[in-house]
Amino acid sequence: MADQTYDYDVLIIGAGPGGYVAAIRAAQLGLKTACVESRETLGGTCLNVGCIPSKAMLHASEYFDAAANGSMAKMGVLVEPKLDLEAMHAQRLDAVKQLTGGIAFLFKKNKVDWKKGHATFVDAHTVDVGGEKITTKNVIIATGSSVTPLPGVEVDNDKQVVVDSTGALELKAVPKKMVVIGGGVIGLELGSVWRRLGAEVVVVEFLDQLLPGMDMDIRKEAAKIFKKQGMTLMLSTKVTGCTVKGKTATLTIEPAAGGEASTIEADCVLVSIGRRPNTEGLGLDKIGLETNKRGQIETDHDFRTKVDGVWAIGDVIPGPMLAHKAEDEGIACAENVAGQTGIVNHAVIPGVVYTWPEFAGVGLTEDEAKERGAVKVGKFPMLANSRAKTNHEPDGFVKVIADAETDRVLGVWCIASVAGTMIAQAAQAMEFGATSEDIAYTCHAHPTHSEAIKEAAMAVTGKPIHI
Repeated sequence: MADQTYDYDVLIIGAGPGGYVAAIRAAQLGLKTACVESRETLGGTCLNVGCIPSKAMLHASEYFDAAANGSMAKMGVLVEPKLDLEAMHAQRLDAVKQLTGGIAFLFKKNKVDWKKGHATFVDAHTVDVGGEKITTKNVIIATGSSVTPLPGVEVDNDKQVVVDSTGALELKAVPKKMVVIGGGVIGLELGSVWRRLGAEVVVVEFLDQLLPGMDMDIRKEAAKIFKKQGMTLMLSTKVTGCTVKGKTATLTIEPAAGGEASTIEADCVLVSIGRRPNTEGLGLDKIGLETNKRGQIETDHDFRTKVDGVWAIGDVIPGPMLAHKAEDEGIACAENVAGQTGIVNHAVIPGVVYTWPEFAGVGLTEDEAKERGAVKVGKFPMLANSRAKTNHEPDGFVKVIADAETDRVLGVWCIASVAGTMIAQAAQAMEFGATSEDIAYTCHAHPTHSEAIKEAAMAVTGKPIHI
């Protein structure tokens, strides 16, 4: 009997960083490929309302802050800045337009068909997209994630009083007072944008430290840095309700452990307590695919689900919800679909917070490493780094965690103006199984921020030069 004929070899649901990359790689490998996306533009949350536009606002606000707070004056550059928020938004939108348009070009170049609409499974090899039944040998679910709602706090982005991360990018005026619910990456990044532009910012975090998941030294130092920048931090605090009258929101808060309630008023509240997988509405029940308690789809290490021919990547499966993690999984999954061997080393996925300075890490935290055995730790302050000193960027440090017996690097954590770029060196070193000695004896260009990684590696064995 002849094999069944399908419309496509592979159909990807979702055109975010995981989906569009999977589609392009699949097409490169000779597979007839289609990608379903309901947005008017490709790129998913990341390019449209996430990573890219937030970085555009962060970068622009850094310029304004440098001019407004006197740091430029210290270097002999005297200016009197005036904020043109409309122009700042325009450059953000332009960046998004160029990059999303670039993906559309790559789809055409690689002969990937874009199916516009919402996808729902009819069966494991048939997907309904706006009434069109598409048959496919393989399906890759790459639908990403969306903002986690907070009970008792209703988001209405149109009113611009209680907003989520999407709404926080579209504010038409700088709030007088912004309360950020959640001390994670998104809240701190967007809170930083509006603080630099003139808002009073209060961060309310349920845990006793900011940035859950990062090394404890990073988390403690982050609190010091943000306080110094003028943010008010309310740690170990939970929000229990919110009322809105006109342009004023009143939040009810109380200690995380329980206690007497109090209220905070603000003209803008940003809800940023995390994200949840977009798995509803796909018709997973029609193909016998269930999700776990977190709404995630479980897969094997090759990204296969328990349903033959159905694969999943990115935010819908367990692991950090990061664009670059999804991209790597998209490439690996496409290669596996094509019969090749696609691999992602989930032990070496860097994470970055794009505030000023940046916070970055890869691998294990010190606490996690100690749970596995004895470790050696080396630290080096950016204050002693010549480039950071010259650039008037004294905040931060680099921390290298190595196995006490083998010297193999288990984790690297850093705070620096360019920590997000610096961490790539550490990730690559760890991918090759580097020891701290390997990094310490690698020549680094001078003067660069990355010399701090070399010095921290030297400090693992007690021989840093500049401290």
